[in-house]
Amino acid sequence: MALWDQWVEAALVKLASKNLLRSTRPISLTPAYFPADEVETFDGPRQWDRSSVEVEMDERAFREWLSELPDPGGESIAKDENVSRKLLLFSGNDYLGLSSHPAVRKAAAKAAQEHGMGPRGSALICGYSNYHMLLEASLAELKNKEDCLLCPTGFAANVAFMSALGSICSLLAVGGRPSEDQKIAIFSDALNHASIIDGIRLVERQQEAEVFVYRHRDMVHLNALLSCCKMAKKVVITDSLFSMDGDFAPISDLVELRKKHGFLLAIDDAHSTLVCGENGGGLLEVYGYESDVDICIGTLSKAVGCLGGFVACSNKWKQLIQSRGRSFIFSTSLPVPIVAASYASLVVARKEKWRRTAVWSRVDDFNALTRLNITSPIISLVIGSEKAALCASRHMLESGFHITAIRPPTVPPNSCRLRITLSAAHTFEDIKKLVAALSLCFVFPAADQNAQIASKL
Repeated sequence: MALWDQWVEAALVKLASKNLLRSTRPISLTPAYFPADEVETFDGPRQWDRSSVEVEMDERAFREWLSELPDPGGESIAKDENVSRKLLLFSGNDYLGLSSHPAVRKAAAKAAQEHGMGPRGSALICGYSNYHMLLEASLAELKNKEDCLLCPTGFAANVAFMSALGSICSLLAVGGRPSEDQKIAIFSDALNHASIIDGIRLVERQQEAEVFVYRHRDMVHLNALLSCCKMAKKVVITDSLFSMDGDFAPISDLVELRKKHGFLLAIDDAHSTLVCGENGGGLLEVYGYESDVDICIGTLSKAVGCLGGFVACSNKWKQLIQSRGRSFIFSTSLPVPIVAASYASLVVARKEKWRRTAVWSRVDDFNALTRLNITSPIISLVIGSEKAALCASRHMLESGFHITAIRPPTVPPNSCRLRITLSAAHTFEDIKKLVAALSLCFVFPAADQNAQIASKL
């Protein structure tokens, strides 16, 4: 990867020559509340964990939702305007149930009491504080990277990386307009997240890149595309855990191809962070490939249970992204209470390892009851037509489960589905009830559901 290091360094030199290098200067907020030494952790689930998977909906909102969904039976549910509906949430991304943890609540509340929401502004102006700096250091440590850059969302993190990536060829091109062979060749998995796709489109519109989409997880196809490409600056980007299908990228094969072709490898580890690995470092920690992946993009809105995005990378890449990443430069920084809560969440996740064990136990429970052989806490039950998926969603809603139908443009036509997510805050009883309700609108491989359920009792 020496060539990529040279290109990034040359781009930074060019920015410095034009006085365009930017850096964050932390504002010190005192007293600073960093809960690492005093955070209270627990050895198992407590009552507050349930609030991350149990939700209520007033009768009017419930009825409005039902009115938007087809009713195949034409039946009406008795209603009581004074009663709220209690629903079991199987549609969120709070995989570890950390959003309701006392330490996370305390960190957010104390930071809000001490500092309010601010200072408010972009990170390069006044929105960056010692809280933000500490969270970046903690994320860099989690991902085993030299540095890290916080962004307002995971979406913004991908767009910031992509726009900075594209700027390299423009900065190095004579006159700022790169020739065809100076452009960047970006290779993207067909099912990558929309934020990656939109970031790529931005670079493409700037005429800084040629884009090659390889078939989902198809390393033979990717290898063929790489072998035929004569462009020097090659980048491969993929989700680690795909949000709509629940399958993992073939990381070992990607690392082998990286050795063969010398491309820059970027991984969006949004749904794997804190869920996978002994310490929650994600898919790369599981395989020990942290040093084989150049850029690790993530979010604080999934298993961290808060809000925000980040790019874990080298010092030089951070310099480039904070100088040329448009969605970072032109966005207001994360509020201090969110940053404090995110840091507390990382502390809890490191200490309460039972949460990762619990979520994977729920995966095992679902597999045992259905024989679907799912491989992650994301379960994609493809129904087919939009109407059929909406009817299935209505059935689950009426059965007491908050599960929404996923339709175009999120997924292709005729691949509409129920997307179900499992959490450490769910219990086996929750999974048993879920499977029983699903079995009325989806055919599982298990021949005898009752026998399967009985065997777990």
